[in-house]
Amino acid sequence: MQQEIGYEKLGGERSLKIELVPRPPHLSRTPLPACKLDGAATVLELDKLWKPPPNRDYVPCVEPSRTYSCKEVLILLPFICDMVAVARLINATLVIPELDKRSFWQDTSNFSDVFDEDHFISSLANDVSIIKKLPKELENATRAVKHFRSWSGIDYYQDEIASMWTDYQVIRAAKSDSRLANNDLPPEIQKLRCRACYEALRFSPRIEAMGKLLVDRMRSYGPYIALHLRYEKDMLAFSGCTHDLSPEEADELKTIRENTAYWKVKDINSTEQRAKGYCPLTPKEIGIFLTALRFPSNTPIYIAAGEIYGGDSRVVDLQSRYPLLRNKEKLASAEELEPFINHASQMAALDFIVSVESDIFIPSYSGNMARAVEVLKALLFYFFIFRKALVHLVDKIQRGSLKEGKKVSTHIAEIHKRRQGSPRKRKGPISGTKGTDRFRSEEAFYVNPLPDCLCQKETSTVIL
Repeated sequence: MQQEIGYEKLGGERSLKIELVPRPPHLSRTPLPACKLDGAATVLELDKLWKPPPNRDYVPCVEPSRTYSCKEVLILLPFICDMVAVARLINATLVIPELDKRSFWQDTSNFSDVFDEDHFISSLANDVSIIKKLPKELENATRAVKHFRSWSGIDYYQDEIASMWTDYQVIRAAKSDSRLANNDLPPEIQKLRCRACYEALRFSPRIEAMGKLLVDRMRSYGPYIALHLRYEKDMLAFSGCTHDLSPEEADELKTIRENTAYWKVKDINSTEQRAKGYCPLTPKEIGIFLTALRFPSNTPIYIAAGEIYGGDSRVVDLQSRYPLLRNKEKLASAEELEPFINHASQMAALDFIVSVESDIFIPSYSGNMARAVEVLKALLFYFFIFRKALVHLVDKIQRGSLKEGKKVSTHIAEIHKRRQGSPRKRKGPISGTKGTDRFRSEEAFYVNPLPDCLCQKETSTVIL
């Protein structure tokens, strides 16, 4: 049976995925300029297009916790947010993670190249002891490499894992994705996860400065859409999606998938994947979607992506509909981007900043970066595209059995009426599921950290 390829597994053994990073704290939201866009929609309709959904009085509710002292034991681990909470649970000192240099992207960045290392350590000082590297006296200490069990709760860590300190002085987490339960953890642990990801982690000064420059230049065009266009070689190879590609391109992607050891699923039916909504939308499909929602042709759009597979020829249709397509390379000079080139994590960080600061965020596919932006824009605005329904309509248009126009526009607008960003509580497991399948069916903590990271303001009632 064809399965959806989970977004968490794209990076395989990567130690750090930049899609999980937080909103940069120093980029203020500039008030929207008067909307001068004209085109298919009326002024009234344009106002409605750019108007965010109600936030229902939800605000961030992360407060510093009580002082907590860790024992003189250390945990060496490859990834961070959940591991901060795990270190707290097992009374450990955390070593700043090493970024994997062996991933698909071959990125040589260190943690301090991407994040503000000193801020990370100091902002969590009252929660967990964090050090930059393993002390020399522990380099030859007894150590264990442990595969923590997926979606584990407090009992697993405080009983089974904490008991390992009897025999070991250093524990290395071999894998750190989805190692901590989404729900049923103490409130202080959930709040710590919020602080680790959305306050403690912030970008390095160099990345923040460049990100702000890109935002300012994008803002000069007025209100803008950030489009996370996952039409990149690695994503297409991983997902097995080859719609509208040549046989040679499909073969190239298949070869990449077969030769990437940590991508476990090799035999993928592209037609079935797409019909079920499991494929990244093509640039052309995105163009049809935006046109159907009646965004005018002079809407500024920032493309948050790496190199689009097939190059400029693949975005011809989208470019013809929306000429104001911009990306890092069009907003900045080669000299300005030179320090970040060949560092995928740092380039993704720049895209992340521009996406978070956008007026509307639209991901073409699920992914860690898309979901991180959605969380940080929970009080702002994003569209979550119903891919399965959209590709069904696009196929009808391409076959000639349906024409773009009012009917398509009305239908697409209707099915996306409730797929816009607005705070809501995290979904629990699907009824009837058990074991691992039960945890898999839950909405992940970092996809929607409400109510843990967002609180609803109490409305005071005045009685006269």
